[in-house]
Amino acid sequence: MELDKIRNLSDDELKSEQAKAAEQLFRIRFQKSLGNSDGVKKLRTLKLDIARIKTVARERELGAGKPVAAVAAKAEPAKSTRKKAKKD
Repeated sequence: MELDKIRNLSDDELKSEQAKAAEQLFRIRFQKSLGNSDGVKKLRTLKLDIARIKTVARERELGAGKPVAAVAAKAEPAKSTRKKAKKD
């Protein structure tokens, strides 16, 4: 599933898509353990889809879409705490 499609889903739809993908992943892993090698490529795509869904959900939870506060334009660098070496 593409990231644009995932971002357009509601929170409930995200949860249901994640549950569907997790169930499919479980079934393919089970089939793989029985020796059926069909759908091995699907494992990778399902893992990526689940990661994308979780990322979008976490972004929404943290409010990543909100604008970040402006940083001070002219901040002075911190003063050095090192002592100057004495010359002999």
